[in-house]
Amino acid sequence: MDKGETYVFSPEGAELVLGANDSNLPYLELLLGTELRVRGTSVSSERGGLLFSLFMKALERLALERGALSESEIFMQWQNLTEPEAKGNDERVSICAGGKSIFPKSNEQRRMFRALEKSDVVLVSGPAGTGKTFISIVWALSQVLSGRRAKLLLTRPVVEAGESLGFLPGDLSQKLNPYLRPLYDAMEYVLSPQQIKRLEDNGTIEVAPLAYMRGRSVNNAVMILDEAQNATRQQMMMFLTRIGENSQAIASGDPSQIDLARGASSGLADAIDALSGIDGVSVIRFTDSDAVRSRIVRDIIRAYSNRSDDAE
Repeated sequence: MDKGETYVFSPEGAELVLGANDSNLPYLELLLGTELRVRGTSVSSERGGLLFSLFMKALERLALERGALSESEIFMQWQNLTEPEAKGNDERVSICAGGKSIFPKSNEQRRMFRALEKSDVVLVSGPAGTGKTFISIVWALSQVLSGRRAKLLLTRPVVEAGESLGFLPGDLSQKLNPYLRPLYDAMEYVLSPQQIKRLEDNGTIEVAPLAYMRGRSVNNAVMILDEAQNATRQQMMMFLTRIGENSQAIASGDPSQIDLARGASSGLADAIDALSGIDGVSVIRFTDSDAVRSRIVRDIIRAYSNRSDDAE
């Protein structure tokens, strides 16, 4: 049996890593596979080993930089230490908007941050909970609020209920609101609803159905196409060719949630296949291991992806 090891936190680090009333302790024990004992600012592991010390040190450094740690942040730090492809990548990248900063929680998120900085077109594919929409929105707001671009244009295909917008109540904004709610949830992390409304009123934030973008040339803007797996090949081509001077297009979607009519191919999958390798186009492919909402979300995604279609 291993001798065991003790890690001593700073007073602030202990509170941020272990959580209120040591609430993070059971999850840390689950990841490490051993019982932990806390005495003051010291944490002892029965098994010890280099991994324990590295993990505690990495968590403390992260917590002192960002504040109290969530389960997803703890898990991503664990992945960075235990997955071979994650080791040695300590680059600090972030997106800042509205006085708030977000940091990548997985290697693929880090790749997405870099892609947004350098590419005119960013195509993002992956399951729920991987941060596709959230990162896109915060990035776009950082561009608009800093003055680097003048407009944020939000769009998505409306196919879930099989209804046309004309049959839905209200004006165009009210018709689209239920479909765009995830985008507004992300915006409200950075801005208040009142601030968002003011930006909409002055045209800085524009909401448009995908079908209404035909024929336009969008300049000095970040265009975001959400739920892009439900855009057809023709719609995706139309969206990407709206890019004008100093504009950027981001299209993201979950290939496991395609609601197109049987036989229709996903425009996102087609674009990734057709445009990969073109200069100025970046492709980000998230997997279930990148799910950052929580460990249980990752496990749910993995369980469903492992089932055959015959089991549905």
